[in-house]
Amino acid sequence: MIVQNLRGGIYMVTALVVILVLILLLPFVVKQVEHNLEYFLFTMGIISVIVSKQFSAELFFHIFKNPLIYYITLAVLIAGLIFTLLKEKLKIGVEKVADKISLRLFAFIIIVILGLMSSIITAIIASLVLVEVVNYLPLTRKNKINLIVIACFSIGLGAALTPVGEPLSTIVVSKLHADFFYLARLIGIEIIIAILALGLIGTFFAKRESGIGEPTEDVEADENIKEVFIRAFKVFVFIFALELLGTGFKPIIDLYIVKMKSEILYWANTISAIVDNATLAAAEISPSMTPEQIRAILMGMLISGGMLIPGNIPNIISAGKLKIKSTEWARIAVPLGAILLIVYYIVLFVI
Repeated sequence: MIVQNLRGGIYMVTALVVILVLILLLPFVVKQVEHNLEYFLFTMGIISVIVSKQFSAELFFHIFKNPLIYYITLAVLIAGLIFTLLKEKLKIGVEKVADKISLRLFAFIIIVILGLMSSIITAIIASLVLVEVVNYLPLTRKNKINLIVIACFSIGLGAALTPVGEPLSTIVVSKLHADFFYLARLIGIEIIIAILALGLIGTFFAKRESGIGEPTEDVEADENIKEVFIRAFKVFVFIFALELLGTGFKPIIDLYIVKMKSEILYWANTISAIVDNATLAAAEISPSMTPEQIRAILMGMLISGGMLIPGNIPNIISAGKLKIKSTEWARIAVPLGAILLIVYYIVLFVI
């Protein structure tokens, strides 16, 4: 019986690792997967919960009862409708500001302010504002994507400063029975420095292009109401898929990740690039942990969360609006994330 259980466990872990590899690779090599990433992740999520024997009606009821999934979808829908109705006024406003100040300075302000404000207005609202503003800047599509990716790193990091910003910070503060400013004290300096650095990096991509001021070519300028609803539905499917994946990979998290040392935890949590970081935090964070362990876990999650589109909600919203492909996102996000991970590993564990 013990041998059978052991074999079953090995088969399950092996299957989950295969699923993980498929999630990482297929969006980059199969165009149909890349263009239908939400439904692909949803399918992988279903398979993962079946493999890990977590599939049940209760699981689906639990996900459907999660108010966050409706809050995010509704925020995307309402903001989409508002921005669609007011797109001309928004375009004129962005153009006026961009004409009055340096575009590089404007890019720095967008990245830094939205990064810091995301802890108050939430990462969702910050990312919705981001894509609408950047969409009307006089930049090439490539530089718009670069700016969006960098800003999403900033928003993802900044939102963790308070329990208001994103689900990850809410769960951490709740599990540790900490006060409102606990995370700001714990990782505030590291995050603020990272946001300022990202703002400076963003200025290198804010090169004004004459004759380019219209919305990105892949985004229809006359986006209609129907498309806004479709985009909101896709966000709903995306979040549902992340919930399934978080549950499906829970056996691996419980068996291996939570037992690791801080240095290894830091790198192990790069799985946050494809798995919901709130789920990881719920499984890993414990009041018995030292501040150093918690800091390592959080920084690993937050940085890696920006590296791929499924990594966090700002990525999903931005990529959905501007129709950014997985390869386009990863081209800048993976190298940038890798550099940040190495730098902060040195800061946290070497210096």
